[in-house]
Amino acid sequence: MGYNRRMSEIQLKRVYEPPAAGDGTRILVERLWPRGLSKDKAALDHWLKEVAPSPELRRWYGHVPARWPEFQERYRAELAAAPEALARLEALCAEGPVTFVYAARDEARNSAVVLRALLAERARG
Repeated sequence: MGYNRRMSEIQLKRVYEPPAAGDGTRILVERLWPRGLSKDKAALDHWLKEVAPSPELRRWYGHVPARWPEFQERYRAELAAAPEALARLEALCAEGPVTFVYAARDEARNSAVVLRALLAERARG
């Protein structure tokens, strides 16, 4: 199965949702450990802090929906400056189904959404 196919196998899930057999490799894509959650309960395979938005960008965004378009641009710029981190994430995605695990309440506007879209674009060339 090719890399492009693997990109469609990236699922997104809040870290507070219980893990499921179909999650595949569970990767936390947050810089900070989620509040009130034990490592056992999180059931993570990897924690890639380096692909998460910078603390400065997180504070600026503050999950304000009106800032979402600019957040995406700024976050993509940060990711472009971290090619090693992206390459590591892409390598994990190429191995099989993965779930990007995130802490944000907003399921439509969070860094995992941007990360999955960016990797899908890179896979398409």
